[in-house]
Amino acid sequence: MAKRKKTALSADHKRALAAGREQGRAVRKYLDALESNRPRRGRKRTPDSVKRQLAKVERQLPEAPPLQRLQLVQERMDLKAELERVSASVDTAALEREFSRVAKAYSQRKGISYAAWRELGVPAEVLRRAGVTRGG
Repeated sequence: MAKRKKTALSADHKRALAAGREQGRAVRKYLDALESNRPRRGRKRTPDSVKRQLAKVERQLPEAPPLQRLQLVQERMDLKAELERVSASVDTAALEREFSRVAKAYSQRKGISYAAWRELGVPAEVLRRAGVTRGG
């Protein structure tokens, strides 16, 4: 079997690949932010409520029997991870601006419809600013 000769990519092709990666990155970050900030059922967890629960676990830990201590240690680890998540602030406005800048081109290139964006939770106002319309 003959080896294929490697051909160099043109500068235009490299720019197009880089633009596609940039668009994909902006879209992925925005959709991840939407997903992580989606309203959940039940009472909203705040950093203070997680800290109170963590303090309660810390108080119970020293005198707990071994099996319960194991469960409390795991709960403490889970609460610390949750505290990091709820304390981390995401600049959704910046992600939204970047998404709006690339969404139209990304939609056209990938064949993504307005309805698909809406089903994923992208607000209609954001799509309008991005130039993504119902008509395509």
